[in-house]
Amino acid sequence: MAKRAKLRGLSLFANVGIAEAYLKEIGVDMLVANELLPERARFYQDVYPETHMVTGDITDDKLRTAIVNEAKKKKVNFIMATPPCQGMSRVGKMDKDDVRNQLIYYAVDVILRLKPEFVLIENVTTILTTKIKVDGKEMLIPEYLKGVLGEDYVFNSQSKVRAMDYSIPQMRLRNIYLLVRKDKNITWEFPARTPIVTLEDAIGNLPDVDPYLRDGYDVTLAHFPDFERKKAAAAAVSKWHRPPVHSWRLVEWMMHTPTNDSAIFNPVHYPRKTDGTRVSAHYNQYRRLAWNTPCRALTQNNGVISSLACVHPGRPYTVNGEVLYTNPRVLTIYEVMIVSSLPLDWPIPEWANENLIRKVIGEGIPSRLIKVIVEELLSKI
Repeated sequence: MAKRAKLRGLSLFANVGIAEAYLKEIGVDMLVANELLPERARFYQDVYPETHMVTGDITDDKLRTAIVNEAKKKKVNFIMATPPCQGMSRVGKMDKDDVRNQLIYYAVDVILRLKPEFVLIENVTTILTTKIKVDGKEMLIPEYLKGVLGEDYVFNSQSKVRAMDYSIPQMRLRNIYLLVRKDKNITWEFPARTPIVTLEDAIGNLPDVDPYLRDGYDVTLAHFPDFERKKAAAAAVSKWHRPPVHSWRLVEWMMHTPTNDSAIFNPVHYPRKTDGTRVSAHYNQYRRLAWNTPCRALTQNNGVISSLACVHPGRPYTVNGEVLYTNPRVLTIYEVMIVSSLPLDWPIPEWANENLIRKVIGEGIPSRLIKVIVEELLSKI
């Protein structure tokens, strides 16, 4: 007879299951999940066929009741809730009236109706200073959570955590509440930190990849004569270590941009509009990452050179006395998987396009961070 998992889980705001990637192997069965967007729900279901996916809007009372009923039927004792952060994120608009900020209310409703033994609630750290309206009263989200759930649950003493503190090659700072139902008499805190892993450690030995230029194949070969050789060497590592597609203008700017620097500081090859006007940009846009630190936090736009700090660190080389830098491109999907600590054999559906893959991984919490946090709980049960 198969051993029953210690944790039987429900995933709210499940995205495509980035957070769940290692849970099965450590003895956690995620039995029910809810995701609003059908395309993401389909992605999740392809990766986790044994999970019962409830697709739809959690603010809908009938759908939320369906989630609760299914979770009761499966005897769920663990809830993981990762509400959208775009309304609170510093890389978003930080709109205090963004309706997505209110979604935590519906997660709490599910928690109160199920009363699971353990709960994990994850979001950006600005959740600590974000207010929502509950019954016409405005209050800070932490005040709301502890006010409503504090009678039945013990919260962890420190809720801020960095992925880089657990040997994950991405800085990503998050706020994670760990809740234990009081009758369990267990303390659930973050585990002891482990050594930092830099980008050099994580991706420094991978084959170089030249970008495919949107300007055409002939133009690509004219600028990158070794394109096909590098592409083949990269494909031998993984089908996901493939050339990103960029316009030559942006690639040329990045070829002249040193490691850990932004093209906006280049004296000649700086970002400019088609009329030659200098582009006004944040100092972390058009920026190459650094080799000697973990990757900066990924965003959903990690496939766009002009986004925040998502360009490969590169290495210097000289042509006719001019110093240029290799890999003038964003990280490949394979490199994105590595810095997000996803299993490298994670079964990404074949039908998913590159934009979707990058977006869902960029929005997801690094998989191994959830693994080590949940393992800490399992060691106490």
